[in-house]
Amino acid sequence: MAVTLEAVQAALQSVLDPNTGKDFLSSKAARNIRIDGDKVSLDIELGYPARSQEDGIRSAVIAALSALPGVGNVSAHVYSKIVAHAVQRGVKLLPGVKNIIAVASGKGGVGKSTTAVNLALALAAEGARVGILDADIYGPSQPQMLGLAGQQPVSLDGNSMEPLEAYGVQAMSIGFMVDVDTPMVWRGPMVAQALDQLLTETNWKELDYLVVDMPPGTGDVQLSMSQKVPVTGAVIVTTPQDIALIDARKGLKMFEKVGIPILGIVENMSVHVCSNCGHAEHIFGTGGAEQMCADYGTELLGSLPLNLQIREMADGGKPTVVGAPDSPAAGIYRSVARQVAIKVAERAKDMSAKFPNIVVQNN
Repeated sequence: MAVTLEAVQAALQSVLDPNTGKDFLSSKAARNIRIDGDKVSLDIELGYPARSQEDGIRSAVIAALSALPGVGNVSAHVYSKIVAHAVQRGVKLLPGVKNIIAVASGKGGVGKSTTAVNLALALAAEGARVGILDADIYGPSQPQMLGLAGQQPVSLDGNSMEPLEAYGVQAMSIGFMVDVDTPMVWRGPMVAQALDQLLTETNWKELDYLVVDMPPGTGDVQLSMSQKVPVTGAVIVTTPQDIALIDARKGLKMFEKVGIPILGIVENMSVHVCSNCGHAEHIFGTGGAEQMCADYGTELLGSLPLNLQIREMADGGKPTVVGAPDSPAAGIYRSVARQVAIKVAERAKDMSAKFPNIVVQNN
């Protein structure tokens, strides 16, 4: 029996992407379908990084097509192609950066920086080109968390800075340029200018994602960044505590006001499990982030426990995703990263490069 394109397409409709829940035909992930006698070959193009998922997806596609009458050999090439997506109106994309993900919180002390660095590392582990910008001028922590404390960036051209790199992630922070004990006694305009320089004068090298570890709060600096930085989407970090949730809601509303989509919420310190007896206790309350998601129509991306190992690894310069990759916490961070990448992939693509610049001249 001859193999037909219609039969192949029908089979692909029955195979769902385990991460998006969509079939590979309607999502247009299946491309370049070729039939040569009893041989079928095709490409599966994913819009998110999925190095650890590719073999499973390939096997599922091959199994579905191999079951068709008349099919002898199936070849499926599964790969990721990450493109730039739309940002807030009137803001241009940053050269060398396709997508910017802001990780924010309404207040400090909720584990925002730990979430940001593990998110960046998880995206990189899946094959993406990732950078992280430590935008917390008053309390930069990424140099310590990435094991880069004491190092300084260099300039090859005298105009821009080369990002430092750790675990395959490019990094920039004011912490690379000042002594760890030096307080940043700067007013808002100086902070805003410093952040702009860190962002625009760093020679980012063709990033798929730049994770921005935002300063805590919703003041002038945060609002200015939200208006001027081309952000694809924001992740809000909170704890279940009522006080933290009050501020987290303010952070969420700030992004909504400037047209930046909320990709979801991460809840830290959701539960503490005693290392001796195994008793679980919700020290900071329970259900707060879920209620916030329900109130604002967003999604809970993941809940992290109050865990000694997470803190120790971040302090030691080897965050959980790289320090304990097989741990339950690392699995949660990878799940959060995958959901974030998928949500970015589902956003409208940036089409600015498709349109020519129009210049009006008076003759």
